[in-house]
Amino acid sequence: MLPEKVGEGKGVAAVVKLLALAVTSSIIFGIQTSDAFSPLSVRAKEKERRSAAISRLEASGRSSFNPFSLVNDMFDAVKPTESLPVNSKLNAALNSIPIPDWVEIRSSLERVQTEEERAFRKNLKYGIGRGSPLHKLRLFDESNKEDDVRIVFYRDSASWCPYCQKVWMSLEEKRIPYRIEKVNMRCYGDKPQSFLKVQPSGNIPVAIIDGQVYGQSNDILYALEEKFNKEGYKSLLPNDSAVRARASELLRLERQIFGAWMYWLTGNNPQRFREDFERTLSIVEDELQNSPGDFFLGDDVTTVDFQFAPFLERMAASLLFFKGFQMRVSPGIPTKYPAINRWFDAMETLESYQLTKSDYYTHNWDLPPQLGGCTYEEKGELFELAINGERSVDGTQGSWELPLQPHNGGIEPDWTWCGDEFTARKEAVERVSGNFEAIVKFASRGAGKKGMPPVSAALADPNAVSSEAVYCSLDVLLRAISVSMLRGNETIEKEMSEAIYLIQSAGEDFANAVVLSLSYLRDRVGVPRDMTLPAARQFRAHLNWAIGKLI
Repeated sequence: MLPEKVGEGKGVAAVVKLLALAVTSSIIFGIQTSDAFSPLSVRAKEKERRSAAISRLEASGRSSFNPFSLVNDMFDAVKPTESLPVNSKLNAALNSIPIPDWVEIRSSLERVQTEEERAFRKNLKYGIGRGSPLHKLRLFDESNKEDDVRIVFYRDSASWCPYCQKVWMSLEEKRIPYRIEKVNMRCYGDKPQSFLKVQPSGNIPVAIIDGQVYGQSNDILYALEEKFNKEGYKSLLPNDSAVRARASELLRLERQIFGAWMYWLTGNNPQRFREDFERTLSIVEDELQNSPGDFFLGDDVTTVDFQFAPFLERMAASLLFFKGFQMRVSPGIPTKYPAINRWFDAMETLESYQLTKSDYYTHNWDLPPQLGGCTYEEKGELFELAINGERSVDGTQGSWELPLQPHNGGIEPDWTWCGDEFTARKEAVERVSGNFEAIVKFASRGAGKKGMPPVSAALADPNAVSSEAVYCSLDVLLRAISVSMLRGNETIEKEMSEAIYLIQSAGEDFANAVVLSLSYLRDRVGVPRDMTLPAARQFRAHLNWAIGKLI
């Protein structure tokens, strides 16, 4: 759980802004606090930390920056310069605080879970139940047997690749049993030799179907239709020849809107490229307006929708963040693109899409290293701050601050199919408590050492070295956070205050190291890889609650 996320810097002029996003202590712009930590005092402390970090960078003589290493430069500027020793006395004191252990937390969680929620880990093991990015085997239900699986699906370990998403959705919608093998995207690190023997180019997705290797997403999609079109498998291709001809035209349109998006997102002629994109998007809108249903070809989802979905989803996220252009709106907000929004609504009723859908934050940190960079426009700054958790659109709080605003202040529709806020908090606790040892070790990279060799994604560091000194502190705080998500902040306030006091008493460097580690973890919660968006929002906000007490 929780491998690296990715991101990109914007150059020297954006040092202050990036310091609010990277693996540093200067990330929180607004948090829920106790009386001793008002939002204003937190912001004042963060300003001091940012200024100190920039001064250290300037003093080091580094006047030019590689945008793909900028975050790591700033990370080094604020972290302790020497490895911290393990403080056994501190750890003993922390462990004496009566915060429930992980066994007790799991027991408390199970008492409030539904039957389906309690079956999650068992279903993962046997490949059944509702789909999850954590599945390694997908049988859907007990009528399918593992020996009958004919497909091995190689997809990205980040659960983000748009080309993998097309295939993933199709497998789920057609309910074809398959095995999953996860492979890094290039910016996350090297690909294993075992995979390169199957796919020498290293490209994903790959599917092995009945022993034959298919190395491109479209080839896989058509093979699925050819080989799994009977025996109760759903067809995603229209039977009518006229409808098939229209499908071909729509697929050409999909490539046109993709090209227009790429030019605007990465190009340096924003006015011209915006006009080209809006013109093409209007054609997409017209096609959906003229459809006899909410999907591109009518009332039923087809492969046309699955071809459009990964990129329309990423367009909605990235153009808001980088350009301030909103095509996907929250309920009740007027839009020039009502048919496109109805299409999104229709897609979000499908479990196959719900499973694979990502959030705006994940998209906007995963896209730049894949594309070699994205160009920013001033209109996007307000939305960028909100998506990155810094400040709500209305300016009243941090957007990853409790209580969370609906639809992230109106810019990203809530995932209503996931249930209420308590359901989201239960999911977050399940994911953390189900893998707590690995998560504690992963988070402690924030106080550790950079790995060698580095990789191109700024927030990815698969070879990083963890800091054992903060293991116990992180374990205690994550347990307190989990209790808070299950029972409410007030139920663990006394014990949390004791833990915070002990950590702060260990010195500023140590407290900073714990803040760095919690921030490192928070910024790498990936959707859908680790949990759904509602659960991720709750977990990020509760991590901020703990960070706010430390700073």
